[in-house]
Amino acid sequence: MKVQRYGRLAALIAASSLALTACGSSDADQPSAAGGDTPSLRGTLNGGGSSAQESAMEAWRAGFAEAHPDVTVNYDPVGSSGGREQFLSGGLAFAGSDGALKDAEIAAGKTRCPGGDAIEFPLYISPVAVLYNLEGVEELNLSAPVIADIFTQKIKKWNDPALAALNEGVTLPDLAITPVNRGDGSGTTENFTDYLAEAAGAKWPYEADSDFPVSGGEAANGTSGVVAAVKGGNGTIGYADASRAEGLGVARIGVGDEFVAPTPEGASKLVESAERVSGRAAGDITVTLPRTTTDPTTYPISLVAYSIVCTSYQDAAQGQLVKAFFSYVASEQGQAAAAENAGSAPISDALRADVLTAVEAIKAGA
Repeated sequence: MKVQRYGRLAALIAASSLALTACGSSDADQPSAAGGDTPSLRGTLNGGGSSAQESAMEAWRAGFAEAHPDVTVNYDPVGSSGGREQFLSGGLAFAGSDGALKDAEIAAGKTRCPGGDAIEFPLYISPVAVLYNLEGVEELNLSAPVIADIFTQKIKKWNDPALAALNEGVTLPDLAITPVNRGDGSGTTENFTDYLAEAAGAKWPYEADSDFPVSGGEAANGTSGVVAAVKGGNGTIGYADASRAEGLGVARIGVGDEFVAPTPEGASKLVESAERVSGRAAGDITVTLPRTTTDPTTYPISLVAYSIVCTSYQDAAQGQLVKAFFSYVASEQGQAAAAENAGSAPISDALRADVLTAVEAIKAGA
């Protein structure tokens, strides 16, 4: 499947290259569709963070390199917490995070970004799937309270009456449940626990957190680690970006009176109905997702992965590379590349306009 994925990616790059050639402009100040004000950009841009958006980042790096072959963009999928920490310490020019900056991190951003702020904008939207590996069970319905009881280990067997009640006509085995959670700080965990905190009521007595709050299950680092752990044993269940669900069962989640499978469209619809957080720095776009939605066209366990940058870079070259790269990531071409390679939902035109305004305002050089 990896060969197939990169084949699709190569085709996208080729198509993007043709589009760039056809849409070229003689105006030197006209940004290219792959980002930036000039095709002569060169240098290295280092980022890291969210492992959920790793496949999308592969597409973005490849598409950007097609237009700017003298620029190397590196991305280390160390997890959202690690990406934020390395960015705020000055080790990275940008970070990817499935959770928004906390107040203390925003304050630290003023030191990290002299003369400016650390801001974030959502450029990757994807459903988080509840993945399971259960021989003979091809379809599974779950509600927020039942998911909470599984991951707090109150429901221990697959044939528990609470599970059976949601899955009439399905033969659930008398088999122990092995819940798998992220062992590292993770924005995917923060989104998953945010959903449970909002939708599961008293069944989930914890706040949203990037560190999984319950011990006793199986812990694995990174999205790949969770997927491998779930694949590794019969009776396992975990959570991960839906783009990585191949070969595993994917639960349908209770929304209103229906059970809904994770789709990019459902994730996009959830973000469209989200409220923006007020009181943050100019250019910052952070949203609050409506986890308790009863609209079955939405999917409530969705994540928004933010791109975190400075509004001002003392190193002019780094600032120019950041502006060019994220102009491409936010573009229709960049979002289409991510959708093809990672199964994510493209951002809306209105959100794109706001992101591009914020990117254009970044100061390159003190």
